[in-house]
Amino acid sequence: MTSEANVALVVESVEALNAGDTERLLGVMAPDFVMHLAEFPEPLGRDAWREGFKLVRRAFPDLEAHIDDLVAANDKVALRLTLHGTHQGEFQGIPATGRTIRYVSHEFYRVEDGLFAEEWICSDTASLFRQLTE
Repeated sequence: MTSEANVALVVESVEALNAGDTERLLGVMAPDFVMHLAEFPEPLGRDAWREGFKLVRRAFPDLEAHIDDLVAANDKVALRLTLHGTHQGEFQGIPATGRTIRYVSHEFYRVEDGLFAEEWICSDTASLFRQLTE
């Protein structure tokens, strides 16, 4: 695939994330998809991604991502996102606060045969937790 096609895949996936469309997102992940989270020592797979997405959507049902920067080369796409939403459900042991949150995430994707093969996520979770607890 071209860099342009990979960019289109990422943009469409952000739209699916904003719509809370789990199945659409899973549909563009390779069966052996690997997710690397900055907070975790070991990579995770599709099942962990699905559970994490459900957890986040329950806690922040109106969560939206806005693409601030996007760069693509060959099979890789990098983006900087600003995410915002309302804390309406339990998140990591923190009961719903009703607070509006905003934080930044830096994400990198490797695309293979039109599907996401790997994802690296480095989100500003310190800022997120500070907004929920202060």
